Order: sequence, then structure tokens, then C-alpha cells
Amino acid sequence: MRRRGVIAAGLAALALAAALRPVPAGATSAAAPAPRAPKPGWAVQIDRLVRGLPVGVSVMDEGQDLYRHAAARPRTPASNEKLLLSMSLLEVLGPDAVLLTQAAAAVPPVSGIVAGDLWIVGSGDPDVRASTMRLLAQRISDVGVTRVDGSVLGSTGYFKRDWFAPGWKRDFPRSQVALPTALTFEGNQTGGVHVRDPELRAARALRRELRDLGVSVAGPAGTGKAPPGLAPIAEVDSDPLAELLDTMNRYSSNFWAEVLGKRLGVETAGQPGSIAKGASAIHGFAAGRGVAVLALDGSGLSYSNRVSPRGLTRLLDTAEDATWGEALREALPEPGQGTLSGRLRHVRVHAKTGTLSSISALSGYVWLRRTSSWASFSILARMSKDRAVRLEDRIVRILWRRAS
Repeated sequence: MRRRGVIAAGLAALALAAALRPVPAGATSAAAPAPRAPKPGWAVQIDRLVRGLPVGVSVMDEGQDLYRHAAARPRTPASNEKLLLSMSLLEVLGPDAVLLTQAAAAVPPVSGIVAGDLWIVGSGDPDVRASTMRLLAQRISDVGVTRVDGSVLGSTGYFKRDWFAPGWKRDFPRSQVALPTALTFEGNQTGGVHVRDPELRAARALRRELRDLGVSVAGPAGTGKAPPGLAPIAEVDSDPLAELLDTMNRYSSNFWAEVLGKRLGVETAGQPGSIAKGASAIHGFAAGRGVAVLALDGSGLSYSNRVSPRGLTRLLDTAEDATWGEALREALPEPGQGTLSGRLRHVRVHAKTGTLSSISALSGYVWLRRTSSWASFSILARMSKDRAVRLEDRIVRILWRRAS
């Protein structure tokens, strides 16, 4: 052991001597690092803004890093999680996909009579309203139905009735997100209070609309898990997925996100849809593109969600080459819309905000005037919202005016 130590010491001395030996005139050292190009002024300006702050910033354009500051550290994305959900949904379903709300029965109507119960079966449209039931009733009447011998029943199947995720605060189901069901009705709330029986409310509404059209219904409205193999009678389409995502992102609707997240879970892991299945699909989408994501919900309410700013910009950057890339960008708010109301006036940007206690995020696309291109960016910070908004907006304005 001692002999090995002596040999090692001798080799170290020889290496040190070689390192200190003068380099002959005209010769260059192979170990000499190439000089770094100086940072552009706009990048130095952002450096000054973020120095010493708990914030990560990443900017990319066509696969190239334009700017990084603490960009590899995973952070809580808050509602920027909805960006990950949007990308996953667009990849799986496509921007033109519609979600059906159906009226169905065990057997098709005969001579205008539904012999048993009439079921309402939802598939994850978060925007089912009284007007939807009115239209569904009209279509049921239009195909010749005049009588329902059973009841009108709202199906409670297709999704699990889970209403919590790891990392949520205890009061979130009461204060932040209504129960995510496959058959929704009026946002699953009434008078601002989240309800547990949206399927029953939908069934009551359809029963009223049918009777107003002269269609008799023998039994009361109710709920249950619809049996398999029902025969469709009539249906109503949702808006195309791209439009649903536009509304979800513009107003940062946690309810819409968890409903659509459960639908994503059905598409990737089968029935019943759940918050966990949707989150797992988000993880799989990101992992398939080499980005590490810890996803526990679709809305971003979980304080345990994690993604790095660079990971998020990489996904946004690669999305630009997808067939649905433009639909994603257009589904993000612009200045003056929704959560960007009063922010970034006159700046050409599409971005998603994010807010939790002492956490703020802004990620999306900003137009680089010097290169006439869309750059993806992500700013994830741990600080008060007011302070973070000022920082986010200053960074985005610098990028828009001066970057590249």
C-alpha cells in the first residue's frame, strides 16, 4: 500500500511539473479553453434582473438555448401544469376532437317509445349546461321519441369520483376545483358552491326539457352507473378540443383541467378516468420527449408537481413542429385576455400564467422582433405574485424588443 502511495505521489509531481513547464514561443497549449463569446446586452440585462432571486428562466428558439438561468432545477409549475396537459391532450386526441354527451337506452325506441330508462352519458365535456340539455332534448324529439316509460338517469360512470391529488391543500375541493365528472352540468356548482350531484341536476334538466317538448317521462330523474351496450338515441358535440383548451387556459380553470385530465386518462389507460391516470399520461408524454416531469394532477394545484424551466421550454419548442403546434400557441392567452388582462400590453406573446402561495409562473411563446420567430420561454419563481409579475413582464419585454 505504501509503495502505491509513493508511485502515485511521483506521478502527481511529474504532472505538476509538466503543467508548469513554459510553452515555447509560437506554440499553443491543447488544454487552453477557447474564449467565450460575450453575452449580448439583452442577456446581461436579464442577468441583472434575476441575480440572487429564487427564479429559473429558460428561452429556446428552434432547439437552441438563447438564455438560461438556474434553468435545470425542477420547480413547482402551478397552473403552468395546464400547458403540459394541453400538449398531452393535443398529441393524443388532436385539436379537432369533440367530446360527446349522449342520450341512450338499453334498446332503441320502438314507435317513438323508450321502453325503459333514458340515460345521459357524458365523456368529459366540461361545458355541459342547461342549453346542452335543451339541445339534446330537441334532438331526442327530432328522431321521433314521444314517450319514456322509465326514468331519465344521469350516468355516474366513465370517470372515478376522485376529488383530490397529492400536494393539494385540504380545502381545494371546496375552494378551487369542483368535482371532476364525466357528465358535468353548469360547472358542477350552483351559486358558487361546488356540488356532488351534477349528474342528477343534468337528468332533471333533460326531463324538464323533454316534457316541455311534449315528450312524456314516466319516472323521476335519477343517477346510476350506465350499463354497457346502450343504444345511442341522440348526442351533442362539445366545442373542438382546441377551443376547450383556449377557454381552460385563458381563465385557468382548474375544474376544466381536471375533467379534461381524466378524459386524457381514459384515452391512455382506459376507463374509469381518474386524476392519477391523467397525471401519469402527462408524465409519459414528457418522458417520451426526454423531459423529466413529476405530475400529480392536470390543473397545477399540487405543490408537489415538478418541471424545470428548460424542460418546459424544450417541450414548447418541439411542439412548434407538431401538427398541433399552432393550435397550442393559439390556445394560450394573449395580452388583455383572461389571466393576462392588464399585462404585457402591445407585446406579441402567448403565455400561460401560474399562481400558488408564494409561487408564480409564466411560460409560452414570445415573438422575437429581430429574428421574426417565436421563441419558447419559461419563468418559474418562488416569490410573491406582485413581485413575480413585475419580473416576468420585464423579462418578456426584453425578449420581445431585443433578443437575438
